[in-house]
Amino acid sequence: MRIGIDLGGTKIEGIVLGDDGSERGRLRVPTPRESYEATVEAVVGVVRELEARVSARCRVGIGHPGAVSPATGLVKNANSTRLNGHPLDVDLKKALGRADVRLSNDANCFAVSEASDGAGAGAPVVFGVILGTGVGGGIVIDGRPLVGAQAIGGEWGHNALPLPRDDERPGPQCYCGRNGCVEAWLSGPAFQAQYARATGRELRATDIAEAAAAGDAAAAECFERYCDRLARSLANVVNLLDPHVIVLGGGLSKMGQLYERVPELWKDYIFSERDSIATQLRPPQHGDSSGVRGAAWLWPV
Repeated sequence: MRIGIDLGGTKIEGIVLGDDGSERGRLRVPTPRESYEATVEAVVGVVRELEARVSARCRVGIGHPGAVSPATGLVKNANSTRLNGHPLDVDLKKALGRADVRLSNDANCFAVSEASDGAGAGAPVVFGVILGTGVGGGIVIDGRPLVGAQAIGGEWGHNALPLPRDDERPGPQCYCGRNGCVEAWLSGPAFQAQYARATGRELRATDIAEAAAAGDAAAAECFERYCDRLARSLANVVNLLDPHVIVLGGGLSKMGQLYERVPELWKDYIFSERDSIATQLRPPQHGDSSGVRGAAWLWPV
């Protein structure tokens, strides 16, 4: 059996899959915020608890934000910044007392899951997007993730917002130190902050979308700006990769209006005839389970 762990900014989720792909157990706990060491302990605790539930030692796959640098062996580029600069794979193997642990970027795990038997099944080129605490991406070509020379394949969130308007310059500061990154505009916290500044009210991202659909003018204006920024950003991805399917994941993927409005808006930005854009924008078939399933699949049957 295999355990998949999705190490997120707010929660750590684990799943046990049998060799037939069936789910044998699942556990979700909050991600500790106090230290890197506490995060490692929490991951180990999830693995131990799941193994106790199925009475078996399992191979472990872990999807995490950022990447393990090929140059240093340390985590880099994680929006959960307490992970950066640490040998996460080494520390987890040591804490678990085993070598059968594999790590990969969380968006790559999500993309592989959806490309295998999810919303992108059968598509030659799939771009998997995480819209949540951060903004990540993973590229799958013919069923295999494209990791890249620096292990940053798919990191669209740390390019600048395309075609910025006058009131979008220089843009909000990103945790990476630059201004105007896609992530600084499109993450869940960023969207919620934009709404709060415009209205003086605080709502979750999905609640903003619901308010917009219900006729709230301020919410509708804020949501439309979000859709346009997402359309511009994804159009750059389409112009570069020309994927057949883009699958959205993360908490903001639950905003159902995105799947109609964004493809309408991106017609103005994609380098192709407006009426012949074949790229499909789809919700995840496996929902919140995609990342954790993809992590388990780091160990093929």
